[in-house]
Amino acid sequence: MRGNPQLGEILVTAGLLSEEQRDKAANAAAQSRLPLADAVVKLGLASEEAIAVAVSRHLHVPYASRENKILRVERSQALERIVPESFAREHLIVPLFLEENVLAVAMSAPDDMLLQDNLRVMTQKDIQAFIATKSQILNAIDELYSAGGGAIAKTMRMQEKAGVGAGESEENPDEAERVLDLDHTPSGKQANVVSLVNAILKQAISERCSDIHLESYDEAVQLRFRIDGVLYERPAPQRSAFNALISRIKILSKLDIAERRLPQDGQFSIRVQNRTIDLRVSICPTVFGEKVVMRVLDKGSVELDIDKIGFEPRQKEDFLKAARRPHGLIFLTGPTGSGKTTTLYSVLNTIKSADMNFMTIEDPVEIKMEGLNQVQVHSSIGLTFAAALRSFLRQDPDVILVGEVRDQETAQTCLRAALTGHLVLSTLHTNDAISTVVRLIDMGIEPFLLANSLHLVAAQRLVRLLCPGCKKPYKPGGAELERCREESMLADKFPDAAAITFYQPQGCERCARTGYLGRRAVYEVYLMTQEMRESIYKHGGDLAKLREIAARSGMWSLRASAWRKVLAGLTSSDEVLSVTVEE
Repeated sequence: MRGNPQLGEILVTAGLLSEEQRDKAANAAAQSRLPLADAVVKLGLASEEAIAVAVSRHLHVPYASRENKILRVERSQALERIVPESFAREHLIVPLFLEENVLAVAMSAPDDMLLQDNLRVMTQKDIQAFIATKSQILNAIDELYSAGGGAIAKTMRMQEKAGVGAGESEENPDEAERVLDLDHTPSGKQANVVSLVNAILKQAISERCSDIHLESYDEAVQLRFRIDGVLYERPAPQRSAFNALISRIKILSKLDIAERRLPQDGQFSIRVQNRTIDLRVSICPTVFGEKVVMRVLDKGSVELDIDKIGFEPRQKEDFLKAARRPHGLIFLTGPTGSGKTTTLYSVLNTIKSADMNFMTIEDPVEIKMEGLNQVQVHSSIGLTFAAALRSFLRQDPDVILVGEVRDQETAQTCLRAALTGHLVLSTLHTNDAISTVVRLIDMGIEPFLLANSLHLVAAQRLVRLLCPGCKKPYKPGGAELERCREESMLADKFPDAAAITFYQPQGCERCARTGYLGRRAVYEVYLMTQEMRESIYKHGGDLAKLREIAARSGMWSLRASAWRKVLAGLTSSDEVLSVTVEE
């Protein structure tokens, strides 16, 4: 809604906010120059959906969403020709359907009567307004207006014109095995499913997608691409085509097409524009059918340059100092998909040399590199992390990379390797760097052995980079600037306020209207000190004590590192607050 004061009263009346919370949100909105609804969501006081429902009830305007199946793109009515894409994006609206001379439109501000009048004049239709959240409107706009040039929608339209559907073709295993080059799509009725799967893969790769989600519900299919860590909906195939698509993907992955009750994992490779891309496939049965997630591993897009992955100068210096020691343990932590493997391979790429023996054990081997002896885990035949590590110790290694420490046996074997003169790099799943110590002690590692062998702990996250072509500069408000000053840990090196410019996302063709293009890591890196070793030896896993020592030693938190990316103009303050947690 445009009228922020009125919206505040609506939210208080609906019981979503107290008067104190309303005033707090209003002050935050004024300082950050955001609409009140955005400020409420940013502060975590209410969700977009709850705000939209409250406004819907107050204005007596119907609420449209994916969940109630009203916010669904109607492709058969050529709505993209009635409302231009530029107008839809500028005013945050999306046409839903056309009945006789009435055009239903989802809007984020259904009280904007001037906008409705402009729509009425432009379309020569009567307008029926619905209210929807901004995020769902943007997703619907992407789905509606990408249909013109998207490979998926284009393929589906061609099949519709030909009078065939993807579900009509029979799968031929030999044919599926043979057709793996996406630049050469087969023709004929036999290839309907092949063409549609190929279109999905080609569009995913062209949009820099890291994961493809294909799932079915009672009456519809949902297709989503994860781009720069965020899921976006894409034009979905018909429900009748779903089982044929799953079978095609299973055949490519060498999985059992008859098994629909148990999870299955597989992989296959494809060629696009002379690039070989690997896909890891996971299939999981759900109540509405099987869900497929394909992880896209484009090795050609991985840059193993330690100067370009996100380290601050001091962090890089500390990491390489530990990595160039002849023995010891280095642990990097972070959630799945946070770029830990890329960081460790960038370090190995920097320190590798012909006079040293490098060995890795991973599940799976995602990056192949010359000069390293890389081993793939095969638990079904007994080749586990721990078993491979025991074998490595008889292979005269200098540096060992262990993809992940998952259990006590692997942790203890890593420790023994570090204590017997080898450098061991590995990963763990913890929330921050210092929690690594507590996690390893919980796994059964003796504190006195850990204190002697652990050289460095680090944590990382990925923040989205602002699109350089459309990022919009602004001068941060007092509260935003003060927060940056406090949390960046720059102390007296914090720049003068007059010289600081922040940027916010805007959206353009280059970044697919998201405002972001690519991601970069932010780190917290702690090189072990004598004080920390003594604390581990005496107090074990006392996390509060360990964090106190790390802070006293000047370790930057993840949020401090992220704020430095904001000051450098690389990302936005909203991205920092959404990816990192307050210390």
